[in-house]
Amino acid sequence: MTQLMIKQVVNMSTTSTTLSPSNDAFLPLLELKAVSKSYGEGKEKASILNNINLSIKQGEFIAIVGFSGSGKTTLVSTIAGLIQADSGAVLKQGEPITSPGPDRGVVFQNYSLMPWLTVFQNVALAVDQIFKDWTAEQRKAHTEKYVRMVNLGNAMNKKPAELSGGMRQRVNVARALAANPDILLLDEPLSALDALTRGNLQDEILRIWEQEKKTVILITNDVDEAIYMADRVIPLNPGPDATLGPDFTIDIERPRDRTALNHNPKFKQYRAEITQYLMDIGMQKNLVSDQKQIKLPDVRPNTSNDFKLDTSTLKPGKNDLGKPRYLEFSQLSKVYPTPDGNSTVKVVDGFDLKMKKGEFISIIGHSGCGKSTVLSMTAGLNSISEGVIILDNKEIAAAGPDRGVVFQAPSLFPWLTAFENVMLGVDKVYPHASQSEREDIVEYYLTRVGLVDSMFKKAADMSNGMRQRVGIARAFALSPKLLLLDEPFGMLDSLTRWELQDVLMEVWDRTQVTAIVVTHDVDEAILLADRVVMMTNGPHATIGKIEEIDLPRPRSRQALLTHPDYYRYRESILSFLTECDHTH
Repeated sequence: MTQLMIKQVVNMSTTSTTLSPSNDAFLPLLELKAVSKSYGEGKEKASILNNINLSIKQGEFIAIVGFSGSGKTTLVSTIAGLIQADSGAVLKQGEPITSPGPDRGVVFQNYSLMPWLTVFQNVALAVDQIFKDWTAEQRKAHTEKYVRMVNLGNAMNKKPAELSGGMRQRVNVARALAANPDILLLDEPLSALDALTRGNLQDEILRIWEQEKKTVILITNDVDEAIYMADRVIPLNPGPDATLGPDFTIDIERPRDRTALNHNPKFKQYRAEITQYLMDIGMQKNLVSDQKQIKLPDVRPNTSNDFKLDTSTLKPGKNDLGKPRYLEFSQLSKVYPTPDGNSTVKVVDGFDLKMKKGEFISIIGHSGCGKSTVLSMTAGLNSISEGVIILDNKEIAAAGPDRGVVFQAPSLFPWLTAFENVMLGVDKVYPHASQSEREDIVEYYLTRVGLVDSMFKKAADMSNGMRQRVGIARAFALSPKLLLLDEPFGMLDSLTRWELQDVLMEVWDRTQVTAIVVTHDVDEAILLADRVVMMTNGPHATIGKIEEIDLPRPRSRQALLTHPDYYRYRESILSFLTECDHTH
């Protein structure tokens, strides 16, 4: 792009908010007309987008709610000019978009920063490229302005390796904004961040949107985020042949306050309507398909206290459900050395909790509060500095198959099939069972998590959601005394997350395994748990509050949203997290 063209783009973007009344003023800033896009050829051809129609006014904030595989990144890339539609038209102020340009700033989910450059230098890369005719002083001032705008003034000379995930994403936002675009395209930029960082960045994006008068298109899988930020929320129906659903115009006065929204009848209505719509369109890909009638063999694992070689006909029973102090944390603490090695810091300080057998606990708190540290010590993957953890009258000192663990990123062997990955664990804890019994155990749980047609597919060929299902099946197949879940759905889109939460609840209802989930999602914490344990900020993090969740089981998302106590629980947890944020 020539310097003259760049000047025209910059001038257009700085004057476009004061256009005089004319025919051009009534044109949409961005328009998609019957846009379709496919990949591949012949039998391999896959239609991603089909007949996408969208009109966006200047200064509007649009949220498109899309699921994995729905074509949302293809849609953003088409608007950005990074790929071309097969048919239809993508127009900006009536002119076709045929290539990328600085008038459209893009922020993707992954941070694309140069690791050897500082924050300032990463943003300056874009500024120096686009504004070559400016003086060095002008470019420097412009770069600093946008670095400070995203609250990274104090980190200007740090390199990406020294930054948190949220800070790295801020650099991406600053770089996109520094190009002075008319349209800011945000492709799930916050989905990998914890709730506090995500909320702070939402507020910064809204502040910049108000201040800079940009037009924003946000792709998100978070219904609350969409309602909180946007003027309109538009679902992208799952592909193939993805189409846009109906517009939900968000008639809630700005600025919007998260705590106040919890009491806002319009917010509750939008939330229920959009969630219901998304669940309805997801029904076709419902997770638990026509299931083969696999019967779970009547065998107990060798991790059971009452396991005997001559009792293989015993079912994995639910004996002593409700037994108090089945799992006990007594004054649990974790101390780490500081980076300089000259002192120590106590991350978790005096975590004290008793759980009944068959109880389901959620642990929630801000990043750095020690949630995952508590879980890793319980799994025996991290040493205990002080205190003790007792499981079924035995002290936890190391990892063992009596504890099933599901992490955010499932640790599967990519060259093995789903069946083989689960069988690895089953062979260890059911050595006394016959080969056919072990195979039935594996098949039963893979079927329960919706992988009846994919159990012989290699893990490397699976989506994140499918791999996470394998991880859940493997954990349950071990018939553990304790199930530990560390942000198990954090990297997944809403529909997959909802489906897997349903699977988790359904299988848990059958097994009544004692379980702990670490999450930053308030709704997930309430949906799954009997009690929500809230942790204070670290260092010296401990239990700040425990909320008893007295909601009937089995639970469903629809019933949850209409239950009279649901928003009371939600407000209690959100208020605690907000107070922790203020005291951080």
